[in-house]
Amino acid sequence: MTHVPETRAVAHLEDVRRLYRMGSEEVHALDGVSFDVQPGEYWSIMGASGSGKSTLLNVMGCLDRPSSGTYELGGEDVNTLSDDELSEMRSRRLGFIFQSYNLIAQLDVLENIMVPLFYQDEPPADGEARARQLAERMGLGERLGHRPNELSGGQQQRVAIARSLVNDPDLILADEATGNLDSQTANEILDLFDELSREGKTILFVTHESHVAERASHVLRMRDGRIEQIIDQRLGAQATS
Repeated sequence: MTHVPETRAVAHLEDVRRLYRMGSEEVHALDGVSFDVQPGEYWSIMGASGSGKSTLLNVMGCLDRPSSGTYELGGEDVNTLSDDELSEMRSRRLGFIFQSYNLIAQLDVLENIMVPLFYQDEPPADGEARARQLAERMGLGERLGHRPNELSGGQQQRVAIARSLVNDPDLILADEATGNLDSQTANEILDLFDELSREGKTILFVTHESHVAERASHVLRMRDGRIEQIIDQRLGAQATS
């Protein structure tokens, strides 16, 4: 029998805790979180305000470090990395999409898409060609020279999605990515995420909306810094803690 090696998780969290001190008070924003994200999975993270979902996203995006526990991204333990190495990790392995788009007002569409490439050693022409291709895919081919204030909300989010893809990341992190959009535009953006998922992209999408979470392969519900429930929607299976 041929041995098939196990696929390494894109993200592995084991007993991850994040403690904040506010004066004499300790706040456990994450309190023993453990789960794996496998290549090609589409996760939705849900929970009420203060449940820990934003802290979890910050930890998984290497914007914050665990107070204790293990977080491995692509097999590397982020707690062993220097700040410079973490920045390198973010620029090469991660793609970010935010509710407020976080585009740079002084840059045009093409330049905004190329921002993650500014920190990489790559011929500029190669990066520009890939950025133009992504812009075309997002329906922005006629908008390359426009700045963010000349775009609709939906167009700005498409720029943000293209920017998140330009470095071919291991993991795409989306924080309430449809929160500022009307329902029709939000559905168009969610259709794009569905398409990316079908292509094998690994996605983590923080949302408070059930109809958004229903599109994902996995739903993780948080409460008080802990995982309350994980649902594999492909199987209808549930795991609770």
